[in-house]
Amino acid sequence: MTVKSGWQGRFFEDFEIDDVYRHPLGRTVTETDNTWFTLLTMNTNEAHFNAEAGAASEFGKPLVVSTLTIAIAIGQSVTDTTQNAFANLGLDKLKLTHPVYAGDTLWSESIVLGKRESGSRPRAGIVTVKTRTLNQHGDEVLSFVRTFYVHRRGYGTSAFPDAKQPFTVSESERP
Repeated sequence: MTVKSGWQGRFFEDFEIDDVYRHPLGRTVTETDNTWFTLLTMNTNEAHFNAEAGAASEFGKPLVVSTLTIAIAIGQSVTDTTQNAFANLGLDKLKLTHPVYAGDTLWSESIVLGKRESGSRPRAGIVTVKTRTLNQHGDEVLSFVRTFYVHRRGYGTSAFPDAKQPFTVSESERP
């Protein structure tokens, strides 16, 4: 039996300026997502959870709360950018450029703007990326620049535990 490692994420050495990462998972935002997020974050603006208030607005329906859209965009980027990061250092130049509604599917991509070695942490480096998020129609709904500390290869990762018993499969379990 051969054990094959899954995606481990990028380390400092893997980032190259101007590389673009199209994050692999799209995410459709539901009304439930939006309602739960407004409740969780105590956002009391009815434009996000009151159908009548949304209908009376210039948008004609409730908007997805922008902080949920930001959270989804950051989450989508983790697998390619910050899987091995240990601290966010800044979120800058945030622009919300198009409304998001329940039912929209969001996709994000990031471009590496810069990287440098850390002067205080020899086992890490600092990377800056610009991320943008598109809806299913290709409209850019937001963009931001994020800077983070990321581990160098060989540091800071969790190790899969050694099993006390080997992984076995009986003949009756095979198709």
